[in-house]
Amino acid sequence: MTVGTAVVTGGSSGIGKATAKALARRGWHCVLVARNEERLRAAAAEIGGEYEVCDVGDREAVERTARAIAERHPRIGLLVNGAGIPGRSDFFGADPALIESVTRINYLGGVWCLRAFLPALCAAAPAHVVNVVSVAGTVAAGRSGPYTASKHAQLAFSRSVAAVLGKEGIRVHTILPGFVETPGFPQRSYLPRLLHPAIAQPEDVAAAIVDALDRDRAERFVPRWYRVAALAQSLTPGLVARLGGRVRKPA
Repeated sequence: MTVGTAVVTGGSSGIGKATAKALARRGWHCVLVARNEERLRAAAAEIGGEYEVCDVGDREAVERTARAIAERHPRIGLLVNGAGIPGRSDFFGADPALIESVTRINYLGGVWCLRAFLPALCAAAPAHVVNVVSVAGTVAAGRSGPYTASKHAQLAFSRSVAAVLGKEGIRVHTILPGFVETPGFPQRSYLPRLLHPAIAQPEDVAAAIVDALDRDRAERFVPRWYRVAALAQSLTPGLVARLGGRVRKPA
């Protein structure tokens, strides 16, 4: 794959930061996008990249940021939509503001970024888009309804644009991680000990992203065996709902 300029959202920490590091090692020049300027500046300096402070859930801010980056880099070979926030609540107990934020950042953030960076991606074609979704986008169970719904929407978005962008020489890759330990998603303090062996690290997801790019994979579960959850949802939705409803935050 020809390397060039990559834009990575959520690049200040977690999966985004690990992905930027992995891409930089492969020769990509990374422009990191996130909300926390202090962490963003440090992450960019670590890999010799650039950064732009932006809330991807703010459409106008995304458009301004894309214009600023395009002035320096009119050709973007890779866009990684990695920004995301948790939403560990149900639809009825959650603060309405949380539901709105989860939807704006996890789902609409990717929509706004792809729309804004599309001209630069087309200019660099063949180019790539990586949408970091979640296994939660394939399984409707548990007590994180707003988060799960946002990831279902993100998965549908990723699949729907794949066919359209393919005609423009832009390949879409959908990454579906399971439980991943990050600053924004502290899984070990949330999940029962029984599930701790299933928790991955950001570097595992970053490696899967590089693998998906190298092998031109349209969808990639991390770890691969999480695909079983998606199959179970299709074949036995009632059982999945009952099992998912038992997952609770430890006392």
